[in-house]
Amino acid sequence: MPNAGKSTLLSRISAARPKIADYPFTTTRPNLGVVDLGDGRSFVVADIPGLIEGAHTGSGLGHDFLRHIERTKVIVHVVDMAGMGGEHDPVWDFETVNDEMKLYNPELATRPTIIAGNKIDLPGSGEHYEKARNILCKLGLETYSISAVTGEGIKDLLEAIAKALNL
Repeated sequence: MPNAGKSTLLSRISAARPKIADYPFTTTRPNLGVVDLGDGRSFVVADIPGLIEGAHTGSGLGHDFLRHIERTKVIVHVVDMAGMGGEHDPVWDFETVNDEMKLYNPELATRPTIIAGNKIDLPGSGEHYEKARNILCKLGLETYSISAVTGEGIKDLLEAIAKALNL
C-alpha cells in the first residue's frame, strides 16, 4: 500500500537513496538496492510503488508495477502497523495487495512471502501488529515487527529473507 515505508526500508538496508516523503504515491517507479549482510551474503531488493485496488486491470499503473514483481524470488509485504487516523486494518492492506498480485499472475501466490509490520515505533502500532500477526500466522505467513526509521527488527527480517533465498 502507499506510504507504508517501503522506500524508507530500502534506504535503511541498502545504499539506495529513493525519494522519501510523507504523502501517498511518492515512489513512482521501482527502485533497486543491494543488501550486504556483511558475511559474504548479499541480495537485491526492489521497492515497488504502492498498488491500489484494481491494479491487476491496469488501474494506477498497476501493470507497470506488477510486472516487476514477477522477477522476484521472495515477496516481502511492508505493512503499516501504525495507521494514519480512523479505522486501520493492516490485514486488509496485506490482503488487498496480495489479491491484486494473484489476480495479475496466480503464480505469484506460490512464492515465499514475508510480512514486515512497519512503523512499530509509533503509538498504537504494537497492538495493531499483535492482532495482525495472530491472523497472518494462521495463514502460514512469517511476520516481523520492524521500524524502518529506527532500525528495530530489521536484522531479523533480513535473516528471514536470506533464509527464504537459501543464502
